Amino acid sequence: MQTHKAKRVEITIENVMESRLTDALRSAGVTGYSVLPVLGGSGRSGAWTRAGQVSRAQGMVQVVCIIKPERLDALLDAAFTVVERHIGVVSIVDCDVLRAERF
Repeated sequence: MQTHKAKRVEITIENVMESRLTDALRSAGVTGYSVLPVLGGSGRSGAWTRAGQVSRAQGMVQVVCIIKPERLDALLDAAFTVVERHIGVVSIVDCDVLRAERF
């Protein structure tokens, strides 16, 4: 089966910034992404968990995009306009996809 090169971008950001991030991605031409809840973790500020939080303001989400390599710079420029002023982690991984026309 033939595969095609792509980039998987994972952006972990504060829950309240989700719509600003996805709006920025859409304005950069990103047509597909998934938003996943982040249940907890540990980072520079230490361990944290979503358990017991009353509002959505305190949680984190992860936005995952798979795109063609030539579209990566536009996505990163758009994401950085949101992430640079907030808690957030952006990672990029090379991946292969089966149906390139979907990305």
